[in-house]
Amino acid sequence: MSQFKLVKISVMKDLFELGIVFRGFVLVKHKFKKLSTIKEIQEKSKDLRGAFISAINSFATNAFNNVSLEYLESDKILFVFKLAQVKAMDCNYEEPVILYGLINKPKKDTDKVVKRFFEKVEPILSLFVTTFSNKDFTELDQFEPFTEEIKSFF
Repeated sequence: MSQFKLVKISVMKDLFELGIVFRGFVLVKHKFKKLSTIKEIQEKSKDLRGAFISAINSFATNAFNNVSLEYLESDKILFVFKLAQVKAMDCNYEEPVILYGLINKPKKDTDKVVKRFFEKVEPILSLFVTTFSNKDFTELDQFEPFTEEIKSFF
């Protein structure tokens, strides 16, 4: 097991999904529970999630001079983003890698939930960057076992 092991996280009982995006593609994700458990929510365009996350991050970075977006808030869900940098084998510089979480929106203290989320997922993102630095990111099968790492943190 990894050196970044965390204690079980009861704080994240409202976590629906956790995933990692690179260059517009969701490389790995784990669903903790279905979004459809929230009234009026359906998962129709799940394949667009990676492209959306990359695009919104690129927009925030370019439009607001390197400011990263931390979360988007709807009436029912928080879409939280934690950024890092990773170097792929086919590139000479580091590029953004984005860990995202879909969380049931709390009635109050959204910023507090986001802060706790960041604290809890930092080791997962660090482990991902350490494990896959200088790898070929076009080989998507290599990321599949990382799902078990994500599950083990929770």
